[in-house]
Amino acid sequence: MNRTELLENIRRKGSFLCVGLDTDIKKIPEHLRNVEDPIFTFNKAIIDATAPYCVAYKPNTAFYESLGVEGWSALDRTVKYIRDNYPDQFIIADAKRGDIGNTSSLYARAFFENMGVDALTVAPYMGFDSVKPFMDYSGRWVILLALTSNPGSRDFQFLSDMTGTRLFEHVLETAPKWGNEEQLMFVV
Repeated sequence: MNRTELLENIRRKGSFLCVGLDTDIKKIPEHLRNVEDPIFTFNKAIIDATAPYCVAYKPNTAFYESLGVEGWSALDRTVKYIRDNYPDQFIIADAKRGDIGNTSSLYARAFFENMGVDALTVAPYMGFDSVKPFMDYSGRWVILLALTSNPGSRDFQFLSDMTGTRLFEHVLETAPKWGNEEQLMFVV
């Protein structure tokens, strides 16, 4: 989904709502735990109930990865269900990836080619070469972690250099040189 399509969807729905699909098997309703694919069944109900109101879905991959193959399968079915039934939705894989170039290339392939998500959260702290492989996918987005809301964000993100510029500010100043508004967003 390109920037124009995303903005048109936001305007049409009058919403910025992004629904997190952080589906914890231990917290879904008991009656769903006995169905063949409880995670997908739960996600499908959430998606069907919220699709008219939201513009994006953001599954956090840890909730799926923790379940092994079954979890990855549920995530894959979830993404395909959204694509098939609600093609105007922006899909963000909240995976917080970021590694050396060749490893990042494989992460990018996994999420953009195989899973078909629109965007992926990426940690920029290993520098441009760890982010570039994600930026090589036309029509896909990189959402860089800049300033997160967790209490531990103060451990590093607020550290200042000699000029008083904080680390998250360096990320926000430097990263736009790596891409453009058609491929780069930030977690702030």
